[in-house]
Amino acid sequence: MRSTIFTFLLLSLVFPHYMFHQPLIFVNGDMKLIQETCKNTKYYDLCVSSLKTNATSTKTDTKGLALIMIGVGMANATATSSYLSSQLLSTATNDPTMKKVLRECADKYGYAANALQDSVQDLATESYDYAYMHVMGASDYPNACRNAFRRYPGLAYPSELARREDGLKHICDVVLGMIDHLGL
Repeated sequence: MRSTIFTFLLLSLVFPHYMFHQPLIFVNGDMKLIQETCKNTKYYDLCVSSLKTNATSTKTDTKGLALIMIGVGMANATATSSYLSSQLLSTATNDPTMKKVLRECADKYGYAANALQDSVQDLATESYDYAYMHVMGASDYPNACRNAFRRYPGLAYPSELARREDGLKHICDVVLGMIDHLGL
């Protein structure tokens, strides 16, 4: 329960426009730190576009930018876990194998969100190696989901899930680039 409350509070701070249904506002403040930080990441455009939609991003340091991106990753992983749970409930077929795999995948994305939450605590204590490890773990959980589908040749890996997997991996790659820069 505590982790759910923590996640809600973190997301409401990081994404207030989602929580309170306010229109999306792009920040026009000083973008220099965002651009410099994002240059150290694998997905510059994703990094910049994610950060510039957050009003606090131009008023923080590199660690704060990493925390914002971790919040983006947590939101992605949590949304994917919820999506998979809803697919489990709405699956028209009573295929027990499909239900088992969907349940496993929902759990894996939940674990990814938890690993990202752990990285927030690691960054707070400047334990950059542990933060890096937790983000790496979060980026690997989708592989376990994909592998669950591969174990059953009759099950096709849904394209929506592949898109979500790529999104989480890219977000995690951005965070890893930021953590690398923090650890220098």
